[in-house]
Amino acid sequence: MSNRQTATDVILIGAGIMSATLGSLLKELAPDWKIKVFEKLDKAGQESSNEWNNAGTGHSALCELNYTVEKPDGSIDIRKAIRTNEQFQVSRQFWSHLVNNHLIRNPQEFIMPLPHMSLVQGEENVAFLKKRFEALSNLPLFEGMEFSDDPEKLKEWIPLIMKDRASTEPVAATKIDSGTDVNFGALTRMLFDHLKKQDVELHYKHSVEDLKRTGDGAWEVKVHDLHNGQIEYHKAKFVFIGGGGGSLPLLQKSGIPEGKHIGGFPVSGLFMVCNNPDVIEQHHAKVYGKAKVGAPPMSVPHLDTRFIDNKKSLLFGPFAGFSPKFLKTGSMFDLIGSVKPNNLVTMLAAGAKNMKLTKYLIQQVMLSKEKRMEALREFIPNAKSEDWDLVVAGQRVQVIKDTEAGGKGTLQFGTEVVSAADGTIAALLGASPGASTAVQVMLELLSKCFPDRMSEWEPKIKEMIPSYGVSLMENPELLREIQASTAQALGLNENRPLQTTGGNAK
Repeated sequence: MSNRQTATDVILIGAGIMSATLGSLLKELAPDWKIKVFEKLDKAGQESSNEWNNAGTGHSALCELNYTVEKPDGSIDIRKAIRTNEQFQVSRQFWSHLVNNHLIRNPQEFIMPLPHMSLVQGEENVAFLKKRFEALSNLPLFEGMEFSDDPEKLKEWIPLIMKDRASTEPVAATKIDSGTDVNFGALTRMLFDHLKKQDVELHYKHSVEDLKRTGDGAWEVKVHDLHNGQIEYHKAKFVFIGGGGGSLPLLQKSGIPEGKHIGGFPVSGLFMVCNNPDVIEQHHAKVYGKAKVGAPPMSVPHLDTRFIDNKKSLLFGPFAGFSPKFLKTGSMFDLIGSVKPNNLVTMLAAGAKNMKLTKYLIQQVMLSKEKRMEALREFIPNAKSEDWDLVVAGQRVQVIKDTEAGGKGTLQFGTEVVSAADGTIAALLGASPGASTAVQVMLELLSKCFPDRMSEWEPKIKEMIPSYGVSLMENPELLREIQASTAQALGLNENRPLQTTGGNAK
């Protein structure tokens, strides 16, 4: 049975951080527009945005070593680090605007101050970290970064990691206290609560099955209401596909030429979660190491203090894995179903190019708990197996496409927006830094899809995001002003007492 629905201005597919951000921006910029959201699951923020599926680093390149690559001449390429940091500052400004205007409340439920650290072992890696520190620490965006290779100083910074460390290998770390832990699941749910109050229609347990262009240039979206089994048809002038790993199949169904020759490679993740409050209490930082040779960038090992449900937790990982599903709640046929005549060559080329990665993922899947504990003991030498439980994290679908630089079937590590030439539909693909840069990514989407509106919207955007259109790198005064005002709005200067707990993912 089907029923035909009335038209709307905007349809958002997927109730994750990206749709939440785009919806919140549009409600500020075009409050009269009617927006509908369709989510297959029974509530918001359950897949990639969920706090147990997302590292929550508040990616600002303060500690992620894969954002600063050593070039063949030995110098460090810091462009991606600068770009990522600037984008995170944009997110902080928008969240501060929402808090200051009482559109969302209690920022401590989604963002907490937390030192960000990088930790390396071995002479070569120590030399790399020192060069990275020298390249970044004088820049305003990375102000306050410290470097140490003195074991006594490191014991002060990371007692749990340095305790009982027998290795004679040189060890070094950088530390910056202006880092944060972000609970993107909590933030996503807050934003959707705000959107509901703004008369946005939220439809949970509604699965989008198909979409096609209508004669008048709008889009008809076929939706399966999972409550009653009915099929509905909704029409909109603009559609955003923000379904995480599930975005690619819908992009392919849209038939837009920009969605052709693109494939997806799913990578799953696992974390170890500490269940011993005494151990959790001994660590207070996000500590990122260096990825093993052959490992994908999203497998950089890190020992993370997290704040989830107002409690302090400790996670280690991620261990990469492979599943043909594009979402945790997806189908085992997702990968095979995404192979189409127009992307077959691209997918085959990617398979041939990434044999090392495939081998690495297979090895990771086969790891026993004890093998995972051995990896953890590189961080915490005296870690005990009974103190740690294994939790399955989210699915990530890395974009595969043909590029000039990489040729056919190049695996992309990053976040990518694919939009139709006429701007009526856009899809978000890819993974990290994803959630942390959501506001910048959605602003870019708006300028691509609504170019004729941008001059009208610009004053409001600048009110929400004072650095809009300005390089913070080149305006240190403005940067300091913004950092101070957002820290105040988000309560990052406050002392926040927390209950310490172990605990597993729900």
